[in-house]
Amino acid sequence: MLHQPDQLDLMFQALADPNRRLMVQRLCEGPASVSELAAPFEMTLSAVVQHLAVLEGAGLVRTQKIGRVRTCQLDTQALQAAERWISERRALWERRFDRLGAFLAEQDAKEGDGA
Repeated sequence: MLHQPDQLDLMFQALADPNRRLMVQRLCEGPASVSELAAPFEMTLSAVVQHLAVLEGAGLVRTQKIGRVRTCQLDTQALQAAERWISERRALWERRFDRLGAFLAEQDAKEGDGA
């Protein structure tokens, strides 16, 4: 689980890279081996492993080695924590916009009465 704000910082830093976002997107479909994740990228397997290490360090991905194959899967709890953090901020701004809308409607009504 996330220990905010440090873990959130790591998560958003990890997701700042487009290649890592594509890896997360692929893992949303289900677990994949490192080789399967590396297939669409024009980078070395070593670079893919480094990206996965960042994702794993951020708590977004878990890996398991069985024999010679390292399988990766998404940690959905970490994504839910990020979604919750974003939703809380969205709700705050929506309330502010609602109050602004009400204020502007009140101002329009006052101007209409005084005209």
